[in-house]
Parts: sequence; C-alpha cells; structure tokens
Amino acid sequence: MTESLTPERMAAWRAYIEASQRLFTQLEDDLRTASELSFADYHVLVLLSEAPGQRLRMGELASRLVFSPSRLTYQITSMQKRGLVAKESCPEDRRGSEAVLTAAGLLTLREAAPHHLRSVRTHLMDDLDDAEIACLTRVFERLGRRLRADRDASSTPADK
Repeated sequence: MTESLTPERMAAWRAYIEASQRLFTQLEDDLRTASELSFADYHVLVLLSEAPGQRLRMGELASRLVFSPSRLTYQITSMQKRGLVAKESCPEDRRGSEAVLTAAGLLTLREAAPHHLRSVRTHLMDDLDDAEIACLTRVFERLGRRLRADRDASSTPADK
C-alpha cells in the first residue's frame, strides 16, 4: 500500500532533499580540497577496500553504485590514470573484468577517510538545523535497516 503524500510529508521530503543537497555539496568540496577525490572516487575506493581480495567484478561494482555502465567505465578509467585502481581480467570469466584496489588507492583512502569523517561531523553540526538533522537521521536509519536486511537476505548459509 502506497502512503499518500500529504502536505506534511511533501514538506518533510522537500526539507530532506534541500538539507542533503546542501550537506553533500559541502562534503564533496571538502573531500576534493583534502584529497582531490570526488564522492564517486571515494565510494569506489571504499567498496573495493571492503571487498574480498580488494577486488570486485565490474558488474558487482555497478550493482553497488548508482552509475550507468558507461559512467562506471569512465570512472574506473579515470581512477586508473591516477593509479588508484587497476582493471584486470576476471579469473572465473575471461570475458569479464574486475576493478582492483592498488596500494596507492588504499593509501589515498586511508588519508582521506579521517578528514571526510571530521567533515561529515562538522557540517552536520554547523550547517544543518535540528529538524534537518532529525530528518536525515530517520532516512539514514531506514536506509541502514534496508541495506542490512538486503545483505542478510542475499547471504548464503555458507556465508553465515
């Protein structure tokens, strides 16, 4: 059953969108200043750092990001040129390829992560009012629950 969009719900969504746009714009500016990484770069590095063997098949990486296949190819190529990732053929499927985190990529991520976390805390405290923080918190908690449920549902019994 779809919830109706009452004026109050519309106002809450509008507040969420405006707060998140303002927050993410400032966070990306801080990330670029500190490490010359975009959010997309940072997200790819985080996903690869958490993957077994620090590598992911391109299809798996695409499924975890909100990129189109052509955008992902451009992103990985750009990151390859900077030495942050490598692209290798997939051992299980010679037609496929994997993105692999390089030592330089891991070092860049390690240097950027503490600054990014400080930036998140700073902007949450300084740039958003209490209502915006509460709105973002509710959305992120709901998203976290959904992601954990999806992860648990997709885990095989051997993984548990």
